[in-house]
Amino acid sequence: MQAEPKNPQAGNSLVGREYEVEIGPVAHGGHCIARTAEGQVLFVRHTLPGEKVIARVTEGEEGARFLRADAVTILDPSKDRVEAPCPYAGPGRCGGCDWQHAKPGAQRRLKGEVIAEQLKRLAGLTPEEAGWDGTVMPAEGDKLPPGEVPSWRTRVQYAVDADGNAGLRRHRSHEVEPIEHCMIAADGVSELGIEQRDWSGMESIEAIAATGSQDRQVILTPKPGARLPLVELDKPVSVMRVEEKDGGVHRVHGRPFVRERADGRTYRVGSGGFWQVHPKAAETLMLAVMQGLLPRKGDTALDLYCGVGLFAGALADRVGEQGAVLGIESGKRAVEDARHNLAAFDRVRIEQGKVESVLPRTGITEADLIVLDPPRAGAGKQTVRHLAGLGARRIAYVACDPAALARDLGYFREGGYRVRSLRAFDLFPMTSHVECVAILEPAGKGS
Repeated sequence: MQAEPKNPQAGNSLVGREYEVEIGPVAHGGHCIARTAEGQVLFVRHTLPGEKVIARVTEGEEGARFLRADAVTILDPSKDRVEAPCPYAGPGRCGGCDWQHAKPGAQRRLKGEVIAEQLKRLAGLTPEEAGWDGTVMPAEGDKLPPGEVPSWRTRVQYAVDADGNAGLRRHRSHEVEPIEHCMIAADGVSELGIEQRDWSGMESIEAIAATGSQDRQVILTPKPGARLPLVELDKPVSVMRVEEKDGGVHRVHGRPFVRERADGRTYRVGSGGFWQVHPKAAETLMLAVMQGLLPRKGDTALDLYCGVGLFAGALADRVGEQGAVLGIESGKRAVEDARHNLAAFDRVRIEQGKVESVLPRTGITEADLIVLDPPRAGAGKQTVRHLAGLGARRIAYVACDPAALARDLGYFREGGYRVRSLRAFDLFPMTSHVECVAILEPAGKGS
């Protein structure tokens, strides 16, 4: 277990203690908030707002700021509750899904409530002030009735237990839950048959099923000193190995990349390179960004944290030969892929390094448009301040974490930008994760 830092004033462990509690609002992180009779805060998983449950403590001690708990008995269920379709969901089981027990529409409402709470608390914005109607939109094809689960996850990281069985990690734990099938895994992952074979000697297996092609890939991480097995899966697949010495990913056989498609273009994505996990995510987010930015011929644009060049390619198409696009990405392999993917555009340049280091060195003092898709921690105050000083007509911020988004929106406001619109997409069904696209413009600009 990953325990909270120990409080020197804390008392005895409360793990295993049970409390009968009324469940309050949803919180960021896939749980809801409750309080014990003594007033101690409980973060409770496997429950829904308004329920009465028996909550069993999984982490925490007397005097801790909060406790973590699982709802082990539902005394008064919510109307939004359903029987979890997945046999591995529930207290002490697989930690991959947070909301298997909630109707699909309720999952999206919960995510919307989290976004609204983070915007208010960290950015001081109401949904109206953020230009958001409060809805979280399902991806195309994902609007299914209760009890049905979309098979959307095109990249699955399997852990291996001591007996060589492939499984998934339990919540906040290194323990492995062996599984026979992951319901949210895309068909292209499931058809490989990872769960049906012996993976003794392996630490983990990542399975990738491209949606832009028939490319399939597995990335094996052996335990120290272990030999690589002969990989015979149910479908043709390329095999990569994570080296013990340097952590690098090396080709065993097959292509060292998969091919994805978005906006009518094929993108090469090398091992370890970032591509959206949901089959519809790349196209959905690309369209939301372009509809928000409305690029013009001749514009200069920045694509920050650009990965293999998804947004840079879309921008390059739209700004034309008189425009220019600069992408910045820290991953060496992703930069190689981005340069390959966008080689047809003379006016696209990709620089390698951290945005906060590379951007000041470029000497760029102005840009018409900016796209940023930072990692979960967000861009941060320093980078946002720099971007706000470039005078962009519009900025598109793509965010996978509502808290980081809200913090950075607050920094943009300090830099003279306001949120023109915000859209939220449920690109991680059954989990607490959500993707947002915020469009910003100078505060003085009229609606």
